[in-house]
Parts: sequence; C-alpha cells; structure tokens
Amino acid sequence: MIRVVKKADERKKEIIQAARKLFQRGDYENTTMQVLMDDLNIAKGTIYHYFASKEELLEAVVEDMIDEQVREKKKLLENSDFQAMNALEKLRAFSTSDRLEEDNERILKELHRPGNTILHTKQIGHFVTRLAPFYAEVIQEGCDQGLFKTVHPLECAEFLLAGIQFITDVGFYPWTEEQLTRRTKAIPSLLEAQLGAPAGSFSFLLE
Repeated sequence: MIRVVKKADERKKEIIQAARKLFQRGDYENTTMQVLMDDLNIAKGTIYHYFASKEELLEAVVEDMIDEQVREKKKLLENSDFQAMNALEKLRAFSTSDRLEEDNERILKELHRPGNTILHTKQIGHFVTRLAPFYAEVIQEGCDQGLFKTVHPLECAEFLLAGIQFITDVGFYPWTEEQLTRRTKAIPSLLEAQLGAPAGSFSFLLE
C-alpha cells in the first residue's frame, strides 16, 4: 500500500473539514477524537500533532465557519448582479445569504454550553472583526448614494453586528421568548436610526 504524504496545511484543513462534518451530523460530546481518526484513517499522533484536544479542534472548526462566511461575502461583492444593486439591496442580499446558523446548528448549539462561554465569545469577536468590513463597504456606498447618513461606517457595522448578535443569542443569556420577539421587531427601526436611513428601509427583516 502506498503511503500518502500530505502537506501540513492540507492535512490540517482535511482534519478540520472532517470534524466539521461529523459535528454537523452528530453529537459533539459523542464524537471522540478516535471517531475522527477512524473517519480519516489517520494515526493518533497525526491528529494530536495539529490539535491538542477536541476543544481546540472545535475552535478551529468555528474559525473555518467564519472563513466560509468571508468567502461568501467576497464572492457576492464580485458578482455582477450584486454590483448593480444599490446599497440597501446589497444589505438585504447579505442578510439572505447568511446560512451560518442554518448549516451549522449542532455546532453552534455546542457553543451555547456553559463550559464553552470563552470560545463562544471569541467566535463572536472573530465574526464581527472579519465580517464588519464588508458591511462597512456597503454602508459607505449607501452614504455616497444618499441612502444612509453616517460618518462612521465601520463602527456602525461593528456596533450593529455585535449588538444584534448579543441581544438575540440565548447562548450568552437565557433571554425569554418575549424579549427576543420585542427586540426582533425593533431591529429594523434601530438600523434605520443608526444609519440615518428612511423609515421602512429595513422592514424586509421582519418578512
């Protein structure tokens, strides 16, 4: 049998992607490092060379999820149909293209466990830091088009992404259904006030 030797980056990426699929399909708690080794048909020393623990591997999987979001936003920005939209239409396209929670429900549920609070907080920090510049670019475009009025597009993007994430994420605090509903209904008008957009601009978020 010919032994396949892969580059370090390629092997690490392969482990992360395999772990992500397993975490998406099953229960994180019951997906052991041995299960992952069997799935990839690799030795124990190989996987522990890259990841000291399953928790460290989970963090890498979460970072991979964010990387995917970044790639999707870049792809959208380069799309000719997207480029023909005004800034408000682009923000709507951004919101409808975000499948992070839908595609990774089991993994995000794991982040909500009390023992993963630090990792969850880091994930939100990475999410805001990596994604805010894309939203800021569109917000600035909206200002140039006369749709928005703000002199702080990046800070607005960071504030809105971080704020909305926190007040709607039951992983940080067990918000009640009433609290979540009340805040969700208010988000469009809060966005409009923050960006100086006309009333009703973000009503699509309630559809």
